[in-house]
Amino acid sequence: MTDDPAQTAARPQARAPRGFNDRRARDLLGERRLLAAVTSVYERYGFEPLDTGAFEYADALGKFLPDADRPNEGVFSLQDDDEQWIALRYDLTAPLARFAAQNWETLPKPFRRYAAGPVWRNEKPGPGRFREFVQCDADTVGSARPEADAEIIAMAVEGLAAAGLPGDAYVIKINNRKLLNGVLAAAGVRDEGQKLAVLRAVDKLDRLGSEGVRLLLGEGRLDESGAFTKGAGLAPAAADSVVAFTEAGGGVRSQVLDRLSQVIGGSEEGEAGLQELAAIDRALGGLGVAEAAATFDPSVVRGLEYYTGPVFEAELLMQTLDEKGDAMRFGSIGGGGRYDDLVARFTGQQTPATGFSFGVSRLSAALRAAGRDGAADARGPVVIINFDAARMGDYFAMAGELRAAGIPTEVYLGTSGMRPQMKYADRRLSPAAVIVGEDEFQAGTVTIKDLDLGRQLSAGVTDNAAWREQRPGQLNVPRGQLVAEIRRILGAAS
Repeated sequence: MTDDPAQTAARPQARAPRGFNDRRARDLLGERRLLAAVTSVYERYGFEPLDTGAFEYADALGKFLPDADRPNEGVFSLQDDDEQWIALRYDLTAPLARFAAQNWETLPKPFRRYAAGPVWRNEKPGPGRFREFVQCDADTVGSARPEADAEIIAMAVEGLAAAGLPGDAYVIKINNRKLLNGVLAAAGVRDEGQKLAVLRAVDKLDRLGSEGVRLLLGEGRLDESGAFTKGAGLAPAAADSVVAFTEAGGGVRSQVLDRLSQVIGGSEEGEAGLQELAAIDRALGGLGVAEAAATFDPSVVRGLEYYTGPVFEAELLMQTLDEKGDAMRFGSIGGGGRYDDLVARFTGQQTPATGFSFGVSRLSAALRAAGRDGAADARGPVVIINFDAARMGDYFAMAGELRAAGIPTEVYLGTSGMRPQMKYADRRLSPAAVIVGEDEFQAGTVTIKDLDLGRQLSAGVTDNAAWREQRPGQLNVPRGQLVAEIRRILGAAS
């Protein structure tokens, strides 16, 4: 008997939309661990949780709104039944600005909140670039003090450490937009479009180097493919001053401040930026943040245009490998800064704010690429092998005892025989399988197979004979010792 061609043609193809990934236990548990670690840091600093929901009115998001009838550039949007456009949030900061403006009179000030959840961007997907991913933010709204920025930076450092990164595996790079504005003011640059072109050129320093940036600051740059990118149009002297500014980093924070004071041109805005960085430096010292963990780097500009002062970016330094085993660089795994004008879009009144966002999905992928994601923790439950349908009540009683002891357990509910059930348990990454046939029921015993041990032995861990003798791969114990024996196996594997 064959399928009806008409029915076959009508079946949808099983496929996921581009940029939207299906994730199983390993990915999900890794992200949950990260979120638990990072949010525990936020709560110790006194930040409260907030969830603003997935949809916002499209005009509240602002940044991605195009001049078109359908506002879906950069965001996923739809028209509600009241004919207003709503869109999935593209980050967690724009919804916070709306919430703060809407509830400002009733909020404690400053308002300190953290948030975590998925965000969506209607952009072209690619390697490591998804349309749906998870972020975790902490923000302070209502404080203009540089110490508020320093506290956010300190939490970012502590959050990365809590996520399992050693101290030499990351760095928070800090800059201040006011410094570059001061350099440009001294060079006579006033046009906002030209300033934005300068920011974009400086943002390419890691990829193009000083000479490549210098070309983009001037007339433009011809790349290897022959494509020409128009530059910012700065005069040679002005371009030199910007490049000198970006190269003023390196060394302890106080040394960088000294060098920056020589290149900002003495402008009022530049001096204000220097004073803010100096205050951040003092606060970071009081917070115990090491020089190597948080550095001043004038080349950091951040991509979003709404930053108004200090900006910071978390860069991953440790080596990571791709799926083929080749070395790869993850780079930025989070960032943030001060955005004093964002709430004013709603209220017309400037409201100081600063925050930091972890790219949870990206950080989780980086930890996995570095072999630090704790993949062993993604193993499945203890599996109780099903020999006899008439004994299902007994099997469920065993499962109930193990679950009551906090041990994830399942009874096999398929119809396969012994060997496929054991294969099933192995595919679930189960730590152990419980085997109870009629002989065991008559004797009042259970047979337990240590699957974790079997995996280690099959992987070549065979050099410790004493350890193997102390941990037999399969054993038969009295029924009353089931929970204790499973606990012993789990403890030996941890």
